[in-house]
Amino acid sequence: MTLMPRQGDRHADRVLDVVRRGFHEEGNDLVTRSWSRCLNQYHLDPGRAREPVVIESGALQSRRNQHADVIECARYEMTTLYQQLADPQCAVVLTDTDGVIVHMVSSPEFAAEVEPMGLHAGGMWGEAEAGTNGMGTCLAAAHPISVRRDEHFFSQFTQLTCSAVPVLDPAGEIIGVLDVTSRSSLMQQHVLVLLGMTVRMIENRLIDKRFSNAHPLHFHSRPEFVYTLHEGKLAVGEDGRILAANRSALFQLGLHSMDEIRAQRIDDLFQTSLEDILQRSLSSSFHPVVAYRAKAALRFFAVARRPASDADTPARARVAGTAMLALAEPQAEGFRAPSRVPAVGTAPSIRTFKDARLVAHLDTARRVVARRTPVLLCGETGSGKEVFARAIHETSPHADGAFVAVNCASLPETLIESELFGYKAGAFTGAQRSGRRGKILQADGGTLFLDEIADMPLELQARLLRVLDERQVTPLGTEETHPVDFQLVSASHNHLPTLVREGRFREDLYYRLAGIELDLPPLRDRSDKRELIQTVLADEGGSASRLGDEAERLLMAHPWPGNLRQLRHVLRTAAALADGKTITREHLPSLAARQVSSPVHAPAALPVFAEDRMGAEASTATVDPVPAVKLNPIQANERQVLLQMLEQHRWNVSNVAKALDVSRNTLYRKLHKLHIEISAPD
Repeated sequence: MTLMPRQGDRHADRVLDVVRRGFHEEGNDLVTRSWSRCLNQYHLDPGRAREPVVIESGALQSRRNQHADVIECARYEMTTLYQQLADPQCAVVLTDTDGVIVHMVSSPEFAAEVEPMGLHAGGMWGEAEAGTNGMGTCLAAAHPISVRRDEHFFSQFTQLTCSAVPVLDPAGEIIGVLDVTSRSSLMQQHVLVLLGMTVRMIENRLIDKRFSNAHPLHFHSRPEFVYTLHEGKLAVGEDGRILAANRSALFQLGLHSMDEIRAQRIDDLFQTSLEDILQRSLSSSFHPVVAYRAKAALRFFAVARRPASDADTPARARVAGTAMLALAEPQAEGFRAPSRVPAVGTAPSIRTFKDARLVAHLDTARRVVARRTPVLLCGETGSGKEVFARAIHETSPHADGAFVAVNCASLPETLIESELFGYKAGAFTGAQRSGRRGKILQADGGTLFLDEIADMPLELQARLLRVLDERQVTPLGTEETHPVDFQLVSASHNHLPTLVREGRFREDLYYRLAGIELDLPPLRDRSDKRELIQTVLADEGGSASRLGDEAERLLMAHPWPGNLRQLRHVLRTAAALADGKTITREHLPSLAARQVSSPVHAPAALPVFAEDRMGAEASTATVDPVPAVKLNPIQANERQVLLQMLEQHRWNVSNVAKALDVSRNTLYRKLHKLHIEISAPD
C-alpha cells in the first residue's frame, strides 16, 4: 500500500483530529462514531489507499441464491429508482448484511468508472473493509444515512456521495441495504426519502412473496391511501393470527416491533374478525370498508383478500366485480389497485348497469370489440371509465387474457416509454437478465387500457401509432420486434378534437383510437342515481346506515363535479359523522355549505376530510392525491417526496421544515405550489 497525495493526507489529518478531539462535525454523529470505529476497532489508516475486497464468483452466487427472493423483489424497484433519479453518474446498489453487493443498477459507463474501487457485484463495503461509507455505516448503525464526499473515511472515496437505507425482512430484521452512490451533488434528503419509499415497496413485495398462503390485509386511517405506498399491510393466517406486518402497519397501530404484533389475532387489533372483513371487502368490490381499532375509538379503512395462492380467488373476486361494476373507480387516479376483479371468465350481464345509456353503450361496445375495433371512452373525472373498460374487456374475444391498465397522467414522462414498451437486458447495468416486458406485451392476448391518453407525450404518441398500425412492439435498447394482439380501450376527460386543433395531440392517432367513441354520463345525469347513492351508502356505512329525507334531497340535487369518486368520499364521511344514526343535513357539511343548483361541468378537487389520527400532534390536513393542475415530472416527484415526509411526521409542518432545513414559510410556499393543502397551521 502507498500513501495518498497531499490532499489525501490533509483529509487523513482531519479524520484523526476529529476522532482525537471527540467532537461532532456538522452534527453528523453517525459519521464521527464510524470514524472512531474505523480507527480504534478496525485499525484502518485513512491516508492509505484501500485495496478493493471482492469475493470470488462462487461465493457471490451462493449469497445471491441465499437472498434470491430479496433480489427478485428489488430488481424492478431499483431500476425504477434509477430512472427517477435521471443521473448517469450514479448507481443503485443492494447489499447483504455483510455489505457484499449482490445487485447493482447503473449506466455501463459509470459502472466501468467505479469498478476499480470495488463498486460492483461481489464487492465488500462493510465498515471493516471500506471504512465509513453509505452501505457499511448504514449496516453498522442500523439507521438511514448519507455520507457526503469528505465524510468518507478513506481519501480515495471522497469524490463520492452515498445515501443508504436498511431493508427489513417481514420479521423486522435487517436483511440488507439499498444505497445510491453518485459523483454528482444530489439533494441527499431528497434521495434518502426516495430510497425509503423504494425500500418500503421492496419490503411489501417481500411480504407478499414469503406469505403467499396468507390473507393480505391493507389498511390506513385515510381511505385514499389504501392500495398506496402509505398503507399498512398485514399478512394474516387462516386462523386470524398476524404473521407479518410492514412498517406503516406498526406505525399506524402504535407499535414498535413485530414482537408486539406477532401471533395476535385480527380481533385483538380491530373490532372485527377475519371472516367479517373478508365478507365486507368482497361485498364492497374491494373498496376500503370501516374497521375500528380494538379497545379504542380510532377508525381505519381496510380491505382483506383471499390468499394469492388460493386457486378460487379469481372466481370469488369475479362474483364481487360483476355485482358492483357500476359503482366506482379506484380511490385515486394515480394508482391501480392490485386487483383480481375480474380477470377472466364469463362476461357480466348488461343488466349490471341500470342506467339506460350505459346499458346501450355496453351493448354497442360488445358488438364493435367483436371485430377488434378500438374504443375511446369520454367522460368527466370519476365517472367510472376504468370500471366500464373492465366491463368491455369481459365482453370481448380477449376476455381470457389480461386486463392491463396504464394511467398516462400518473407516470413521469421519463417512465412512460419503458412502462409501455419495456426494455431489453443490458439497457441498464443490473437490469433484469431477461429485460422487462412492457405493458403492451403484457396485454398481448388481452386488453390494453390507456387512461388519460391525452397526457401521453407527442413523441410517444408516434411510437404508439406505429404499434397500432403494425401490431408489433420494439422494446427499448433493441431492434427486435414482437407481434402483439390486444383489444385497445382508451379514455380521457379532455376533448381530444380540441387538443388536435391546438397541436397537442396527433390527429392520426386520434382517428386510430376512436374506432367507436362512447360518452359516459356524469353522476348527476344518471337515471340510477338514487339506487347508486343507497348502494354506496350501504357499502361505506353498513346496512344500518340510513338517509334522512333532507339529506337525500341534498344528495340528489348536488351536481357531483367529482362524480362517483366524490360520492363515495362524501357518504363515507357522512356515515362516520352520523356514527350509526340517521344521516341528516349536518352530516353533509360540504353539500349543505354549497347549495349549487346548476350543473358544474368542470372537474373540481374532491373534499377529503381529516380522519382520526394517533398522537397529540395530528394535524387537520387535507390532501387531494391527484392535483387538478398537471405537474411536470420533477414537480410530481417532489410532491410524492413531500407527501411521504408529511406522512412520516404526522403532518406536522414544523417538523418537516426542520428535517428539510428550511423555514416554515418556504415549506408552505412549496406545498401550495405543489397543490398539497394544509387546512390549518400546525
